[in-house]
Amino acid sequence: MNPPAERSSQNFPDQPEWDCIAASSQFQDLMDRKKAFILPAFLFFLVYYLLLPILIGYAPKLMSTRVFGTLSLAYVFALSQFIVGWVIAGLYLRASARFDRLIKDLPTKVDAPDGGS
Repeated sequence: MNPPAERSSQNFPDQPEWDCIAASSQFQDLMDRKKAFILPAFLFFLVYYLLLPILIGYAPKLMSTRVFGTLSLAYVFALSQFIVGWVIAGLYLRASARFDRLIKDLPTKVDAPDGGS
């Protein structure tokens, strides 16, 4: 069994550098942008996901309505959850490209900490 590969300290900033990056306005902007996408997307999908069992429990006649042949509204709704998941994943992939550009610029654009020179 091989020991884990040691990481070169060249690749990782020191703790003070991490603190400086985390305190920078660019990093805070990045986190705000990520939060602005992730939180609404998560909440939307959570509500959409939980709506199926709720509707089946409280509106069984509606959910057993035939849409096409023997395919009921409940099955269509369940299958639509896969589509919605894929759409959200695709939207996140597009957004992550913007996040990656912001991350790439972070080390070169870090502001000096307040009060420092």
